[in-house]
Parts: sequence; C-alpha cells; structure tokens
Amino acid sequence: MTDGTGRDSLAAGPASPTRLLIINRRPSMWRVMVPDRLDTLPRHRRALIAAIDWTRLADPEARRLRELGFDEGVGVEVLHRASIGGGPIACRIGRMTVALRRAVAASIHVAPLAG
Repeated sequence: MTDGTGRDSLAAGPASPTRLLIINRRPSMWRVMVPDRLDTLPRHRRALIAAIDWTRLADPEARRLRELGFDEGVGVEVLHRASIGGGPIACRIGRMTVALRRAVAASIHVAPLAG
C-alpha cells in the first residue's frame, strides 16, 4: 500500500509507529488480538499487559515500573483518569493502585480480557 508519494506506507521507518500483533493459542482455535495501549483502555476494564516498549521510557522510569511489577502477562485495570487532558492515570496492578503519567501509560500495550 502506498501513501500517494510512491512510498510504502507500511514500511517501518524512524517516524512510523511500531505495530504489535499477538496471537493467542487456544486448545480449539487460534485467536488474534491487536492490543490497545494502557492510556486508551476504558475505565474498569481488566486487561493483561501484552508488551512494554522499554525504549520509550527513561532508565529511572523503566526501573521503577519493573520494581512495581509491571511486566508482560500481568493483570491491570484503569481506575481513574485526570479530568485535565494530560493528567495522570490511576491503575490497579495486583493489589496496588499506581498513578502513571500518560506518556508512560502509552508505552504499555495491553490485551483486554474477554468478559
């Protein structure tokens, strides 16, 4: 697919975002999920962390997320968003409630749980 300039619009370049596709194997079927980002996950919807883009985070931020237990396969739920556009997002991970900046939450890809 081209973008009108003759270039391939799906080609990965420095300006194009990384696309992530997760394939879950179920006993009776294959299920393909395209994960959302944590900053776009609806409130009170539980999800699993599918991937974290560690390269978008500063070293202290990445280290702190690991210390708090953010990792692939961990359950997470958005509890509250600040009413002001760029404010923090409160989410539950395990039994903790953690407030994340939106830029940090945007680096966390989640796969919503069914049900």
